[in-house]
Amino acid sequence: MHDHPDPRSVPSHPAIGEGGRRWVQERLGSVLRYLFAALPLSLACVALITFSGRVPGIDEGLPGLLADLGLGAAGIALLPWRRRRPWLVALATVAPVAFSSTVVGPALVAIASLATHRRWRQVAPVAAVFWLFLVASAWWHISPQAAVLYGVVGAALLGAAIVSGLYVGGRRDWEAAWRAAEAEAQGQRVEQAKLQERLQIAQEMHDVLAHRLSLLAMFAGGLAYRENLSTEQTREAALAVQENAHQSLNELRAVLGTLRREDERGLEAPQPTLAHLESLFDEVRAAGQRVEVDDTVKAREELPAQTGRHAYRIVQEALTNARKHAPGRPVRAELDGRPGGGLLIRVSNPAPPHAAGPGGRLGLVGLAERTRMAGGTLTHAVRDGRFVLEARLPWEA
Repeated sequence: MHDHPDPRSVPSHPAIGEGGRRWVQERLGSVLRYLFAALPLSLACVALITFSGRVPGIDEGLPGLLADLGLGAAGIALLPWRRRRPWLVALATVAPVAFSSTVVGPALVAIASLATHRRWRQVAPVAAVFWLFLVASAWWHISPQAAVLYGVVGAALLGAAIVSGLYVGGRRDWEAAWRAAEAEAQGQRVEQAKLQERLQIAQEMHDVLAHRLSLLAMFAGGLAYRENLSTEQTREAALAVQENAHQSLNELRAVLGTLRREDERGLEAPQPTLAHLESLFDEVRAAGQRVEVDDTVKAREELPAQTGRHAYRIVQEALTNARKHAPGRPVRAELDGRPGGGLLIRVSNPAPPHAAGPGGRLGLVGLAERTRMAGGTLTHAVRDGRFVLEARLPWEA
């Protein structure tokens, strides 16, 4: 007697991993409901076939029996509409109970369906009519003693139908609330993922622009304080300032364009990776930064692109940090790694004589967060008079 959830009030999409089980439960429940509704009709048909011609007087009452069977079949035929019109179907199946015993099954199923909506102003009168008609039919067609028995059994069946309907309705509401909460949680997870990606893009913006602007500051400083530059050197420095400013604008435009796209899954390719480090070193050397490189990375072509991208940004930010806090001092960059052994990045420079000013550690904070999200570790400390930044990134075999 369990009823289907109303398809208009329950989301059509099943919970992940629950669709197949829910489909089986619904199909099984539907079969059981129709079997229960058809039980009185089936028993009446079997009795009619078994006792026809054997029991005196049964043939004279055959038209009435056929009418009874017809009402039971009509009640079963109405059941598919009980979800759309539960009130009308319940009334239509309960009313013939006064004249038909085979319609009791469809009437109980319709009452259970009506109870799933928990509208007591409809359930109470229909249940009362069902019980009164059932008792009156037994009193009229059988005996007063039978009416008492029918009243007790009918009340029990009626109570079971209503409780079953209330349970199904409550479970339907619980599942709808659970699905809504799950959908909301999934939406929050999606938004969190988008926010996380945008934070990473913002970190990319910081790394790129900090690198470019520090180069601009170095070129501009050379133009401002060096008075022995020839006309050609001054021209080259000015062109370098122009080129770096132009690249800064292009990179900023690319990153901001990525932030504006709602369906963005990552930065536009190509992004700099470990293979672009040599160009980075040439660029900073051209700007006047002295960099010594010790690169012993093996099988670098097997390094995942994402790890290579993180490695590039770590080296870039480390060089930027050295230009900020130890301008003009030599920098040593060491890279080592192999598949299965991880990637080691160590950048060191003479420790500055003074502490970093306000905001001076933000680049290191960003690097630490980037390295953590990549599954690696980052440390920085002053060792033997040198500031050493060391990052370790995973590199699976």
